[in-house]
Amino acid sequence: MLGRGLRVLGQAIRTEPRLFTVGVVGSSVFGLLVIANSYVVGYVIGHVVVPAFSSGHAGTGELALIAAVFLGLSALRVASVFGRRLGAGFMQFRLQARYRRAVTSRYLSLPPAWHQRHATGTLLSNANSDVEAAFVPIAPLPFAVGTIVMIIAAVVALFFTDPVLALVGVTLFPALFGLNFVYSRAMSPRQIRAQRMRAKVSAVAHESFDGALVVKTMGREADESRRFGVFVTELRDALISVGRLRGLFDPLMDALPSLGTLAVLLLGAWRLESGAITVTELVTVSFLFTVLAFPVRAIGWVVAELPRSVAGWERVQAVLSATGDLSYGDKTADAEGAAELRFDRVDFRYGDGPLVLRDVSFAVPRGKTVALVGATGSGKSTIASLAVRLMDPVGGQILLDDTELPSLSEAALARAEALVPQIPFIFDDTIRGNITLDRPEISDKSVRWALDLAQAEKFVRNLPQELDTAVGERGTSLSGGQRQRITLARALAGKPRLLVLDDATSAVDPRVEADILAALRGNDAGASILVVAYRRATIALADEVVYLEQGKVVATGTHAELLAGHQGYSDLVTAYEKAERVEA
Repeated sequence: MLGRGLRVLGQAIRTEPRLFTVGVVGSSVFGLLVIANSYVVGYVIGHVVVPAFSSGHAGTGELALIAAVFLGLSALRVASVFGRRLGAGFMQFRLQARYRRAVTSRYLSLPPAWHQRHATGTLLSNANSDVEAAFVPIAPLPFAVGTIVMIIAAVVALFFTDPVLALVGVTLFPALFGLNFVYSRAMSPRQIRAQRMRAKVSAVAHESFDGALVVKTMGREADESRRFGVFVTELRDALISVGRLRGLFDPLMDALPSLGTLAVLLLGAWRLESGAITVTELVTVSFLFTVLAFPVRAIGWVVAELPRSVAGWERVQAVLSATGDLSYGDKTADAEGAAELRFDRVDFRYGDGPLVLRDVSFAVPRGKTVALVGATGSGKSTIASLAVRLMDPVGGQILLDDTELPSLSEAALARAEALVPQIPFIFDDTIRGNITLDRPEISDKSVRWALDLAQAEKFVRNLPQELDTAVGERGTSLSGGQRQRITLARALAGKPRLLVLDDATSAVDPRVEADILAALRGNDAGASILVVAYRRATIALADEVVYLEQGKVVATGTHAELLAGHQGYSDLVTAYEKAERVEA
């Protein structure tokens, strides 16, 4: 644990060497000033106070000089403390900010398949409490390094002052380091368990809050509270275990320097009586031991936090070293107008599972609308995700204008394609902010054009502040259909050449949906369209239908052709139509 912890600290120092140097220099100067202060105190007691008691008076000039020396030392100590804390504080917070950005940036670069294997609450914990824990020892680290410098200087000074009294220090300091070593070994598993439980509590809490509607409508509040309570209790017990060990360690760390001071006084009194040392030397050594207790604690603080730091660092590194990135090429798709999409014998599986798509081949011609139709689990949403390269197939090719998707640059792919998913996501922002997403090329004119095409212009115009209306977290002030239309407008505002709709209008009134699809199909959007469709009216608007069964393309053609020539397709579409009538 100590070795792993030191490697984490080494990485931190290599990342911020200048700030670490500032902190260590400030701390080292502070330590040397503590030693100097001890010698000044010893001198004052031995050469001013004791003679003053003997003679009955003290010189005013001498007292003024002593006061000036003490004030000067105090001012230098204040400056050194400022430098130490400035360096340590800036270093800690800059490291935390750097790695929070790195973790969140890594989240954005990892594919959806990776995110599906990790709870959102755990990811929040990685970016927040784990990053914070990884660099908690940074705050006392420069102080601890400066303390080591101070201890070395103090031992040298003790041997120059009196070798016999110095032996107390030689005994005390290894005892302090040994105690820290034992403490680190005992604390390590406790801190790791506590850090893991923090992540678990965060994950359970996030899931409960995210599913609040289900919890309340199903009357599961008490059960969910009990489930949350189990993990909170485990976290409490883990933290109590950490606190108990720390409660045992802290008094021992306080006691050792005090015992050293007592030993120095007893041994020093005997040495003073035998004439081996002077009052000045005894006071200097005794005072030095009394002021060493607090700085030496800094070493204990670093060691105490190392297990927690290692646990947080390893959890952060698990994110930063995660594999599965999609590599991008450097080709651009600068052609004007609608794009052509082609699937050529595509196979796909999730992880190590069975194939969910087998030998899938079809095309979306330029400017045409192609509907994907199939029963639940037939692979429609998987095809939609593959079409915009949220993941790559395990076999076959997907081409946009005769260019394989992996050959395109990330920016080129984002400009050429847009996906409107099944479940719309609305940010806690205004209508305008949700559509533009800070894309500078999208003007208000483009926003209104996209809203009009998505049949959302009318309801947006009736909002209190129109485009500047804040919609709340996840768009809570909007209906399901309104959220879907805002999401569609967001995709259209970028004027993609290929628009992929994954059941993107399911919450919209059928008549409004028909208007949206008619406008899109009329090429007002200037894009080819791949749509996952369920409603018969939606399917009928497509130029071509691709019918899927269990991950395979079993038929293609117009809606009328498939309705007349394929029994499975006819039965499925008829079932959809009956379900619509029941819902209506």
